[in-house]
Amino acid sequence: MPLTAIDNAIRDLARNVSESIILPRFRNLAGHEIDEKSADDFVTVADHEAEERIEAGLAKIDPGMAIVGEEAAHADPGVLDRLSEDCWIIDPLDGTHNFAHGKPPFGIVIAQASGGECQRGWIYDCLTGRFCHAERGKGAFVDGERIEAKTTGEAMPVAAISRIFLTEEQRALVDANLAPHYRLVDIPRCAAEQYPRLALGENDISSFKRTFAWDHAAGVLWLNEAGGKAARVDGTAYRVDEHNKPGLIGASSPAIWDEFAKRALG
Repeated sequence: MPLTAIDNAIRDLARNVSESIILPRFRNLAGHEIDEKSADDFVTVADHEAEERIEAGLAKIDPGMAIVGEEAAHADPGVLDRLSEDCWIIDPLDGTHNFAHGKPPFGIVIAQASGGECQRGWIYDCLTGRFCHAERGKGAFVDGERIEAKTTGEAMPVAAISRIFLTEEQRALVDANLAPHYRLVDIPRCAAEQYPRLALGENDISSFKRTFAWDHAAGVLWLNEAGGKAARVDGTAYRVDEHNKPGLIGASSPAIWDEFAKRALG
């Protein structure tokens, strides 16, 4: 299926923001242009400026929809109430930790939701220009070409497991229940990269403790539309308006998801 008008508009917006705001500051940030929202959670001047530009662009595409941006929600948690409405969801610079340290990957993630469910999603890789998009019920695409999720094919499935936000008890469970059965690899600290890895044959499993809509709405839809599986740990569907509900698993196939969930639940 060729790119639709809205796909082209989102791609052009993401490319423009990347080229005019984000990439000029890559490895070129002054100290005062980087801040910490919380421990190990960074924000930069590029995040703020990119969100403002994306908001303005989306308002031109559909001025009637509410907008939920990551930085706006951090400044005013009341913004999260819009997630139950027809809304745009923006992560203006996913992978800020990498970006602030002068490392890839990082990208722009935009989703469109209605009734708490993601209907469309777009993921733009700022450094390569790779453009992933999906629409509910219509498949997943990379640069306009339909894709089907594939596994790594390795004897021990490849699992990218973040330990960053886990408790000591949860880390011990990873070591006991998961490490013997999977080849554990580092996470990219960037959902805009992690979801493509799960469908394109690089990783088989990834688990997430924090499940903010701007990080996951587009990726969950895209992976599921590709034929992989992304869902809450208990198997229920991911909703964008359940921002306080922890736990999410993404996998390159439903069978790998099921096996991992059994092990993760002990």
